[in-house]
Amino acid sequence: MTMTRKATNTSPQQPLWLQEYIDSPERTTQLYKKTLRILILSQMFGGAGLGAGIAVGALLAQDMIGTENAAGIPTALFTLGSAGAALLIGRSSQRFGRRAGLAGGFLAGGLGAIGVIIAALTNSIALLFISLLIYGAGTASNLQARYAGTDLATDKQRATAASLAMVSTTLGAVIGPNLINQTGDFADSIGVPTLAGPFILSAAAFIIAGLFLFIFLRPDPLIVSTAIANARKKDDSAETGTSLKSAAINKKGVVVGAFIMILTQFVMAAIMTMTPIHMGHHGHGLKEVGLVIGFHIAAMYLPSPLTGLLVDKLGRTTMAIASGGTLLASGLVAALSPAHSMPLLILALVLLGVGWNFGLISGTALIIDSTHPSVRAKTQGSVDVLFALSGAAGGGISGMVVAHSSYAGLSLFGAILSLLLIPVVVWSRKKKSKEEIYSLSNSAPLD
Repeated sequence: MTMTRKATNTSPQQPLWLQEYIDSPERTTQLYKKTLRILILSQMFGGAGLGAGIAVGALLAQDMIGTENAAGIPTALFTLGSAGAALLIGRSSQRFGRRAGLAGGFLAGGLGAIGVIIAALTNSIALLFISLLIYGAGTASNLQARYAGTDLATDKQRATAASLAMVSTTLGAVIGPNLINQTGDFADSIGVPTLAGPFILSAAAFIIAGLFLFIFLRPDPLIVSTAIANARKKDDSAETGTSLKSAAINKKGVVVGAFIMILTQFVMAAIMTMTPIHMGHHGHGLKEVGLVIGFHIAAMYLPSPLTGLLVDKLGRTTMAIASGGTLLASGLVAALSPAHSMPLLILALVLLGVGWNFGLISGTALIIDSTHPSVRAKTQGSVDVLFALSGAAGGGISGMVVAHSSYAGLSLFGAILSLLLIPVVVWSRKKKSKEEIYSLSNSAPLD
């Protein structure tokens, strides 16, 4: 069959290899499975790069700057850096495909980690801040990889596909923080400050993840997905007389999905950032900090397959409400637990991670449901900018809140704030138009 359709992210005349995917659902399914396998492998390395830096960033800044008020700066900086990177990754992915966007972000994150090591060696605070900003690009790629997993998914697979891309982060993210002592000892043996050791692991892991995606993520899932969606929409438009542009985005769905993600990120970043400092004040060492953060990051990613299944089966808004309730429980446990109790600290941070996981996957699914592939990556990048900025804000103010109040006060603040999720998603559930969502992209209902 000869076709002359134009597709976003492709040449004006449809290439034969791309037309084959448009004409063959079986080939598309094979590419979907291959894409997930590649993302799973790359995310294992990406998770290690993410987890190692998060665990000691606050401690490194506190050591170099000499004040606890600056402990939240690293989280603020690398989440702020991830915001700018998210925008660039989203726009470059829309134009050139996921491969270019994600690989570039991981490689930039690796360079940022190398910069942190040099800053620690030279005791340069300015270089530390600049490097942490660049390091955030790895975080942005790590998160946006979940979208790549959904590009070729069917309407009933979207949350599950996003979750599979996320869960593979768990292995590296758990291993990273628990290698703090070993990477610190290695750094010490080569003349690098101990707290910079985990960033050696981060640099290697991010660079490997970037190179792996650049080499193996072919054909690009977003390019194929966009071509298929455009072909189907043109056929539908010819039958109904509607335009493709008019069905590109459901703004209400994007706004609600973004709100869920932004609020859960803010609460999670604020409490997580100050937990290592809080533990240090009460006699816990690096080993204990690594253990708690390792459990926390595992809880952020490990439940993803179950969460994805629940989001697809029970609905986006139902799981968003569950996110608010879980974050509330986390804040209360963190605020009321004795500081010396490792089991309760672990419980609080596990609940924090699970609540974040519920919110991220349900919000992600809402955004995918509400966008056409021709604008999806750009929209996702814009939302992830706000997502990252909320993390920067949460991490940035957490040190000041604790300095003028306490860790318990910060945790209670996060618990109360998480309750805002419930009225917003209940409102969206009452007001939404299922017909509008269906006409947008033939997606599953929200609940």
